[in-house]
Amino acid sequence: MKILMTLARIIDTTNEWIGRGVAWVSLGLVLVVFTDVVMRYLFNISFVFTQELEWHLFAFIFLIGAGYTLLQDGHVRVDIIYQRLTAKGRAWINLIGVLFFLFPGCIMIILTSWNFAENSYAMMEGSPDPGGIPYRYVVKGLIPFGFSLLCLQGLSLGIHSLLQLLGIESVKEEGA
Repeated sequence: MKILMTLARIIDTTNEWIGRGVAWVSLGLVLVVFTDVVMRYLFNISFVFTQELEWHLFAFIFLIGAGYTLLQDGHVRVDIIYQRLTAKGRAWINLIGVLFFLFPGCIMIILTSWNFAENSYAMMEGSPDPGGIPYRYVVKGLIPFGFSLLCLQGLSLGIHSLLQLLGIESVKEEGA
């Protein structure tokens, strides 16, 4: 059990650090969007590169930050039922959700997106628009990587849930 606890702690720490880095990328996205809006409305100038950079940064934030969001319990769920359950009931829901929904979904996306990203890299795919970002394969490579981080965080959630069900680990209090 100590090995499982250590593994969960390593995954949690990794996604915590990644989430902090993603927060800085979010600030970068705000600055890029602000610059784009100012350039467009004050100077009547728009660059394809800036517009593509906006969605590249958004994709990075969404894909790489998904594991951190799960760590922080920020994913959407049907709270009408979940919030009324006991701690053990919530642990069961989390464990079943991870095993039957999160893992299969992540694995399917990782497997199907791997060739997609690999082909994009092999041809050094870039933007089809003049002045666009020449490294589109990087964003496509974030798909399997981001879902791998999410899958790892699901593993950690499953471990924590199992340990709670076995009475080895106490439930984290909300806000703690």
